[in-house]
Amino acid sequence: MSRMILIVDDEKTIRWSLGEALTEEGYEIAEAENAEKGFEVFRDRSPDVVLLDLRLPGEDGLSLLGRLRSIDPTVPVIMMTAYGEVGTAVEAMKSGAYDFVQKPFALEKIKITIENALETHRLKNEIAYLKDRTASHLGFKNFLGQSAAMAEIFNKIQKIGKSKANTILITGESGVGKELVARTIHACSHDDPRPFMEINCASVPETLLESELFGYEKGAFTDAKTRKKGLVELAEGGTLFLDEIGEMGVTLQSRLLRVIENKTFRRVGGVQDLRVNTRIVAATNRDLERAIEEKSFRKDLYYRLKVIPVHVPPLRVRKEDVPLLVNHFVDRFNRELGKKVKPVRREVMEALVGYDWPGNVRELKNVIERAMLLDAEDEILLEHLPGEIYRGDRVKTGGEEAARVLTSFFPMTLREMERVQIERTLQQTSGNKSKAATILGISRQTLREKLKQFEGPDVSEGA
Repeated sequence: MSRMILIVDDEKTIRWSLGEALTEEGYEIAEAENAEKGFEVFRDRSPDVVLLDLRLPGEDGLSLLGRLRSIDPTVPVIMMTAYGEVGTAVEAMKSGAYDFVQKPFALEKIKITIENALETHRLKNEIAYLKDRTASHLGFKNFLGQSAAMAEIFNKIQKIGKSKANTILITGESGVGKELVARTIHACSHDDPRPFMEINCASVPETLLESELFGYEKGAFTDAKTRKKGLVELAEGGTLFLDEIGEMGVTLQSRLLRVIENKTFRRVGGVQDLRVNTRIVAATNRDLERAIEEKSFRKDLYYRLKVIPVHVPPLRVRKEDVPLLVNHFVDRFNRELGKKVKPVRREVMEALVGYDWPGNVRELKNVIERAMLLDAEDEILLEHLPGEIYRGDRVKTGGEEAARVLTSFFPMTLREMERVQIERTLQQTSGNKSKAATILGISRQTLREKLKQFEGPDVSEGA
């Protein structure tokens, strides 16, 4: 994709000569004759470099420089100055300008300065990216889990990162972390900084979604006063993440299919095919095969997206991950909220592990955050949890599994293990001590004595 240069100068001849020379070099050119117009173009078209005249009618270049940097401080701005304005140019450098050139200037010098500015910008982005990449252990910093299911996903993500796969479909219930999977795939796929663009297809009306994805040409519709690049174009060389792809209309699905198959697209109102090399990662919590039967999703698009499927299982089937996530969120919110909440006790973790988490990881995160924001001073107690969790009025999904998970985090003494086994057996026999004693292989009297030692709740004797 060609780089865009914004030229802000009140002299038409300078804008023309610079535009002609830079167009020959393969750059796309945008022009503005004053500060206000320059600000509008910068805001709407996001140029890669700005050539800014220091002397402008009305608001001067130094003032505009400050406004541009308030929108995006990373875009290189090269100041163009007249003879005798070196002092002001130095002031501009202190205010964030990349460099300055004096008029009259040689076009070759301008070209070299632009090339250097773009290269410097690229290197800064790469350094920032590599720092983040190192700190995040190849993108897995916030991707937590020790279950077999998550280990399989970790392994798959690393394989995808080494591949040249252009389409990936992530499925799973709401709140399982599909966006995090997409970001991790992106981070593990590139050794240099690449764009990651995302949009939730369910949250944007279809008419707006089209222009958000593909951009539009000037005059394409009433409010299209300038050309705008879409996310497909902005994600060039990187990743476009389409969340809730199942909510996209069939017409737009056809246009997306063309991007995948031909690597070309047209802006809204455009007549020119533009080529892109963008990886498409889509996610959904819908059953797309059923959507195909209902004629609301294209079968050909489904199979193009599903070249590499990644399914993220719900939290209720990977209980081993709950304690790890709980500790992670406690540590995180301690940092963010300036608190010193202790790791949760066994009885609190038992309630958290025993809950089914219909909202998955997102719900767990919200529960811990709310408890630490509103209630917990130095530790999270049972009463700080929502009633459906700490009262136990929930669907039990594998008490044995929950006990095993807790044992790995909270090693138990022999006495504690005995108590857990007795309580579990009483639950299975609905509190019938005679049946429980028979199952445990002890006398009813021995069971009663052990319950007294444990100071357990009074349980109906039954038959």
